[in-house]
Parts: sequence; C-alpha cells; structure tokens
Amino acid sequence: MSGGLLVAGTTSDAGKSVVTAGICRWLVRRGVKVAPFKAQNMSLNSFVTRQGAEIGRAQAMQAQAARVEPSALMNPVLLKPGGDRSSQVVLMGKPVGEMSARGYHGGRQEALLGTVTDCLEELRSTYDAVICEGAGSPAEINLRRTDIVNMGIARAARFPVLVVGDIDRGGVFASFFGTTALLGAEDQALVAGYLVNKFRGDVSLLEPGLDMLYGLTGRRTYGVLPYAHGLGIDEEDGLRVSMRGAVRESVVAPPYGEDVLRVAVCAVPLMSNFTDVDALAAEPGVVVRFVDRAEELVDADLVIVPGTRGTVKALAWLRERGLAQALVRRAAEGRPVLGICGGFQVLGERIEDEVESRAGVVDGLGLLPVRIRFDRDKTLARPVGSALGEPVEGYEIHHGVADVRGGEPFLDGCRVGAVWGTHWHGSLESDAFRRRFLVEVARAAGRRFVPAPDTSFGALREEQLDRLGDLVEEHADTDALWRLIEGGAPSGLPFVPPGAPPLGAGGPESRGAAPDPAPRSPEGLEMAPPERRGEVPGPHGSGTTDVDIHEEAK
Repeated sequence: MSGGLLVAGTTSDAGKSVVTAGICRWLVRRGVKVAPFKAQNMSLNSFVTRQGAEIGRAQAMQAQAARVEPSALMNPVLLKPGGDRSSQVVLMGKPVGEMSARGYHGGRQEALLGTVTDCLEELRSTYDAVICEGAGSPAEINLRRTDIVNMGIARAARFPVLVVGDIDRGGVFASFFGTTALLGAEDQALVAGYLVNKFRGDVSLLEPGLDMLYGLTGRRTYGVLPYAHGLGIDEEDGLRVSMRGAVRESVVAPPYGEDVLRVAVCAVPLMSNFTDVDALAAEPGVVVRFVDRAEELVDADLVIVPGTRGTVKALAWLRERGLAQALVRRAAEGRPVLGICGGFQVLGERIEDEVESRAGVVDGLGLLPVRIRFDRDKTLARPVGSALGEPVEGYEIHHGVADVRGGEPFLDGCRVGAVWGTHWHGSLESDAFRRRFLVEVARAAGRRFVPAPDTSFGALREEQLDRLGDLVEEHADTDALWRLIEGGAPSGLPFVPPGAPPLGAGGPESRGAAPDPAPRSPEGLEMAPPERRGEVPGPHGSGTTDVDIHEEAK
C-alpha cells in the first residue's frame, strides 16, 4: 500500500489545488509514481478523460503535474451547481441526477464514502503516493458528520493532513489555530502541521509567529511559499485566466505584430469551463477580460459567449443586460463572435429545453442556423478533427443536441460570416488552429495583429507546473514532507481545546469530546426539494446508493 497526504485548507481558495499540483510535480521529478485525488469536487470547470468520464478540471491539471493520465478514480464525485440550492451529481464520471444541498448532506453523501474509499484504495495499489486535496475547510462543524472529502477521507486512509493557509488574506495564524481547535481528538491526531501560502516580504519577520503557533498547537510549519504571480492554473470557480492570474490585472506580453487584439468574454450566469480562454491569454498581444455590460463589447475585436450550466438562464441574462442586442449588432456588422458549448446554443435559432430549465421552446439569438434540443443523456467525448486547415482536439460536455441547418462546418458546429459556434471545449489549446483563428479574427476586426509563430500552450502549461514544483522544492521542508507521506502523522501530537462541538442531530461523538489538555513542550508533545426518487450505481457498479433525483440536466 502506498503512502499519502491530505492537503486541506483553512478556507476555500487557500491554494489547495496548486499546492497539491506542486507536490505532485516535485514528487514525480524525484522519480515517485504519484497520483492526485479529490473525493468530492464542486466546480463548473470540468474535463473529459479518454475513457469518457467527467472529472474536475483541477484534478486533470494535477494529473498532468504528476505526468499521469487523468481518470475518474481521481475525482469520483463531482458536483456541478445549477443554482443556489442544487447541483448535478456526477458519480464515477457519469451524471446520476440533480440533488438539493439538504438532500445531499442529509445522508446521501455518507452513502458515497464507500465509493470514494474504494477509488482511493485502487489508486494506492497502483501508485507510490497519492496526494489528496480537501475541499473548503476541514473544520466545517455543521458538515463533519457527512464529510467524505476532508477529515472523513483522512480517517479512512489514516493519512496525515497538511493545512494550507493564504497569508495574503490576513489572519493566517488565527485560521491555523481555529481550524485545529475545532476538530475532534481523532482528527487532530492526523493534523501534522501547516503550510503558509502567498507570503510577501522577509520570511524572518514571520518566524516568531510560526514559533508561537508551534507553542500553541504543538505542530510545525512545513514551509512558507512566496507569492507568485500568474499561478492560478485551472482554478475551480474563480473568475481567472489561468496563465496570467486575475483577468483585469493581467500583464499582456507585447504584440508580435503592430496591434493588440482585445477579447471580451461574457460573464454569463453559471459559467462553465471559462478555462477555454486561457490559451488566448497566453498569446502575446491578446488582452482577455470578462465583461457584463453591453458597452464593454464596443472596443472588443472578438466576443466570446462561453459555456454555461444554465443555457436558458444565460440567454435571459444576455437580453436583460443589453448584451444580446449588442451581439446581434456585431454579427450584422461582420464583427467576430465565438460561442462555445452553452454559448453556441444561445447563438442558435431555437432551444427546446425540457431537461435543464424545463422552459420548453425558447427563441435563441438567431445568429447561427442551429436548433438545440436538450437530451437527458449527457454527451461526454474527446473529439479530434480539423478546422481552418489545421488539426484540432477538444472535449465535449453537454446535454444540448445541435441540429445544424446551414452555414460552413466548424468543429461539429457552424460558421456564418464572422460568427462561429461549437460544442468543443479546449479547441483553442491546439496551437496551429488558434493562430489561424486569430488571423481570421484580426482580419474581420481590421486589426494589424499577427499571432506569434512559436507560442506553445502545452509548453507554457508545463512551465507553470514546473514553477509550482519549484516553489515546493525551494520553500518547503521536502524531507519532512516525504516523511509525512511515507510514515504518516507524527505520534503524540497534542489536543488543542475545545475540539469539535457535539453534533446537534446525532448527539455527541466520542471523537469530539475534549480530553484533558496534553503537555505542549517540544519534548512531550502529546440542494431544491427532490421531485422523484432514484437509484445510483454504487462503487464500480456493484450495489446501489439511494439518492434524491429530479431530471438531470447539463
């Protein structure tokens, strides 16, 4: 059985995803066969494996960091929000239904623990090490009874836990201490220590605080990672262009030609796979920004309507904000527009939706001769083809089925004038096609923009992953990290009061009771209501897990 580690965080967006990727890249460079794992992910950014399974895109990125092929084993449960109170549940790469948050945390989540532990054990039987990523905070005291992604998985696997805190937000010492102190004794025994993320300045000024934290908790800090710009690789749901950090703060490389090219991405509700624009942002002279007002489209050379988990909702949003009218004007003027997946669907003539929104027949923007019908079965594919005379690869994740009734063929979609539409995500990562597409856009926009001839998105992604590995190798105690991965949490870690409070509905848990404080000297460290019921396949198809389902949707 292999070793492992759970990377938890004091908060969401503390840096768990990138730290996990960095540890994976550091280990694989040492010759360790390593795999990433996240039991449960909530994200609208997803990816399709070669086996046709849908997983979180962050786990696909981590697999790339580990130099292994991504699989459903690495993210057995994916939750795709469809509103404030419900999410589509994707189990072992396939959608199984829509569930309310209350229904999921009301016992259904616990039923999936066997599935996720089976997946983890299968990875452990194949790899030397498995680096797990937690979700949110491990000290969500209202959810700990049903936890299968933080301390629940750490307890099941007896994995040590490294807690990551984002010091750039402030309050990192209180966050480390509070996270530990809100865990029960059994969980605290697995919390090995801390990792500070995004530190700016002289680390010697931080060291007294780290010493005091050790005195308070009996747990060491395994590293202080400096703030590094442009490392937001495949974030789960933040509005971020991965290659350059926050879009509105991006630093654009000088153009290869005379002009820059301005790209506006409509920030539609429930936007999914906005990472599609990362490859554009990697091009010298291309400025990418997300917009939500019609006037922000005026100076754009290319407008992208991205994927969305709510096509009809996005269409209504575009109309309410005047963006729809602006898109229609652009098309009439021959100015470039690209629709991807849900964005492609809204550009069509008509949407027939009895699955996602149940809105029935809705008129689209009419910019492309396409009619969309939502099917209950989700298309999950890894298509390969060509466009503009260049090879293209992509991936598809959609319930909408396109009936293309005209225009020029374009990646299983179509093109009319300067309006393009396709269901293919990731197509812009194909370098030669991206350059030809940008040449077409520049010509239609009247810009003297020339794409750089040697930009390789794949090479840039590898450089970013190597930078993550460098951060871990240069700023973390890697010898101590390896001892954790190989041997587990140190013995005799002290209990930090008060511990987890008793559970309201389930009564007190023995592991939540606070024992007498142990000495701390270095020498003696002690979702919406369901509409029908259904059956979900259990782990690897054996047995069933009862869940609340209503009609599944894209």
